[in-house]
Amino acid sequence: MTTSTERHRLPFDPIQEASRLWGLRWEETPRMRAVTSLMRVHQLVLTELDELLRPLGLTFARYEVLVLLSFSRRGALPLGKIGERLQVHATSVTPLVKRLESAGLIQRTPHPEDGRAVLASITPEGRQVLQQATDAIVSAQFALSSLTDEQCDELTQLLAPPRAAAGDF
Repeated sequence: MTTSTERHRLPFDPIQEASRLWGLRWEETPRMRAVTSLMRVHQLVLTELDELLRPLGLTFARYEVLVLLSFSRRGALPLGKIGERLQVHATSVTPLVKRLESAGLIQRTPHPEDGRAVLASITPEGRQVLQQATDAIVSAQFALSSLTDEQCDELTQLLAPPRAAAGDF
């Protein structure tokens, strides 16, 4: 399978060139290079995962909602909780949930204890699609097959301090 990164391979490293130019004008070149690399890898990984999930009618964002619901004890969560746990604004959750609902992968119901809230529940079909999607993502090693397990652990450790400093945990 030819990935989008193989189809559009650049003849030079644009981050190294941007870093060189940045350093001629401003400070904090190592952090600029790190952030730019992090954001670029995010784009590349997300693109590959979205391509893997497209045949199942999912994006990675919709997949995350299904995973989150499958992790909950009842297979259901209020929409506000979904946004909170995925760290996205409530206005971003609604379109995700609507798309999943129209595909029959979740259903929305009024919250039984809070009349203002809406619950999203994963359906049996949603669980089936979730398993297929997870199989595809795991087979693709989460689009990080170029890293060893040890490098993945190291990357996770490297990213923990900025996450903690931002109040992520």
